[in-house]
Amino acid sequence: MLFKPDRNDTARPASGRVARVAGRARRRTVSIFITLLILGGLGWIGWTSLQQKQAANRNARPDLPVPVLAATPRVQDVSVYLEGVGAVRALNTVLVRSQVDGKLIAVNFTEGQDVKKGDVLGEIDPAIYQAQYDQAVAKKAQDEAQLANMRLDLTRYQQLAATNAGSKQQADTQRAVVAQQEALVKADQAAIDNTQTMLGYTKIVAPISGRVGLRQVDLGNIIHASDPTGLVVITQLQPISVQFSLPQQQIVRVNAAAAKGALPVDVFGNDGTTVADTGTLKGIDNQVDPTTGTLKLKAEFPNERFQLWPGQFVNVRLKVDTLSQALVVPTSAVQRGPAGTFSYVIGDGDIVTAKPVTVVQQNENDAVVSSGLSASDRVVTTGFANLSDGAKVIIGRDEQTPTADLAPRKKGTRAGQSGQDQNGQGKDGKRRERSQGGDQKAPSGAAQ
Repeated sequence: MLFKPDRNDTARPASGRVARVAGRARRRTVSIFITLLILGGLGWIGWTSLQQKQAANRNARPDLPVPVLAATPRVQDVSVYLEGVGAVRALNTVLVRSQVDGKLIAVNFTEGQDVKKGDVLGEIDPAIYQAQYDQAVAKKAQDEAQLANMRLDLTRYQQLAATNAGSKQQADTQRAVVAQQEALVKADQAAIDNTQTMLGYTKIVAPISGRVGLRQVDLGNIIHASDPTGLVVITQLQPISVQFSLPQQQIVRVNAAAAKGALPVDVFGNDGTTVADTGTLKGIDNQVDPTTGTLKLKAEFPNERFQLWPGQFVNVRLKVDTLSQALVVPTSAVQRGPAGTFSYVIGDGDIVTAKPVTVVQQNENDAVVSSGLSASDRVVTTGFANLSDGAKVIIGRDEQTPTADLAPRKKGTRAGQSGQDQNGQGKDGKRRERSQGGDQKAPSGAAQ
């Protein structure tokens, strides 16, 4: 007989295990909640104390003065410039071509050489053109001899006609023959001039003064008047022009300044700060470029030291006005806040006051102030980190301005405080040796 277990007996252990698991889960949940509650309380206490310390620090005013540097505004004439970007262009560029066909028998220039107007750059074989010239000269001599004979005949016919020994018709006919021969002689002279000009074209001369480029045809080649490359390109470098652009909003200002006289123009070098050359404004374009909204202007420069080169991009500034007796302060003295520009002015007792200022013109170094400051004020230029309105300051000297260390040293050492000089010797005059591996000295001859 098989044993059959009771269903109630198997259900009792399972329900006990479930009750134990549920009890442990409740205890774990309660412990986690208590831990989070403790951590939240500690965090709130720490945040409250931090806010109280920060509020105390903000409300507490330091008694120590703030070290700053100061400057006094200066009164001077200030030039007003309009800046733009332009490109250098040659005033004249000529592609030298041959005007006749022939063999190139001589090249009389070196690539990159400066030439003068009229210098012979190349020569073409003149044999054919010389023969044509000689032929034209001989033809004229022949026609002149015939003309002389015809004039003698005309004289005889006129004498015979005067004495009724000859007919007047014969004299008139001879006069017409002489006129025809004179016209033929003039045509011969024109042919001589033409052949002489063609003979002169066998010498290729420089039409302008300038600098030649790279040669396009080598010696011994047949050169043609229709060659697209020509012999060489001559570019005029002295003087030279710069074409630059300004925004269309400056048209009225530029025209008003140009009506008073010639305007000086400065072009900067590669560093962007050094003035490479100074010239004058020569022309203003008659329309605005609709694609860019800019106006083109052209200036001319002497270019005495060849510092400007055709095709080079340069920065240009145009002087349009001069502010007379303007108040100038360092640019660092002008600060910007939510209400606009202001400056810290040092008053009695070295107490600073923030005063609003109006800046008319400003660059990297100076700022022109139209209102808000006077020539007797002292303005703060350095030390704004801990500065506020009403703070007391102590004014330092310019030599106290911190400078960057170009050769940083190791931490814990200072220049002039180490026990060694530049030669690595100690105060006692003896060279110190580094130890290796604790107390062991470096071997003799090792590099220090």
